[in-house]
Amino acid sequence: MSNQAPNSDQAPDEARVIPLRPAAAPARAPQRPRPVLAPRQAPPAPVGREPLWRDVVGDVLRHERLAQERTLKDVADAARISMPYLSELERGRKEASSEVLAAAARALGLGLTDLLSLAQDELTRLDRARPGRATPRASTSQYDGMCLAA
Repeated sequence: MSNQAPNSDQAPDEARVIPLRPAAAPARAPQRPRPVLAPRQAPPAPVGREPLWRDVVGDVLRHERLAQERTLKDVADAARISMPYLSELERGRKEASSEVLAAAARALGLGLTDLLSLAQDELTRLDRARPGRATPRASTSQYDGMCLAA
């Protein structure tokens, strides 16, 4: 008699992998450098993809800094964060903590509320402009905003 369970194709000491979600073909977006933009003008999100929060916040930080004609070094020093880290934040490569976002906002003469409000405005604009998004929902509220919780 065999040590294997009936109807089993595997050897007894082989691991069985059950995928949690179906494997998707890897998305191959063309890699291109991000253009330098005029203040308050964010790049369009890739077609059909929702923008990431870190990209939107980074764009707002960069646009505010450029609008003030300040350097990365100047703002990083004022915020007491490293210049490479601020650069990573602006490019959407890092997720910042609320403390870091507040420090960067203060260094730009903004409150955290101002930074988040600008990011929310930009996120809403990008979402409305995104082709292929779901039909806009009918709003019965006088408010058009979002709530962030950590």
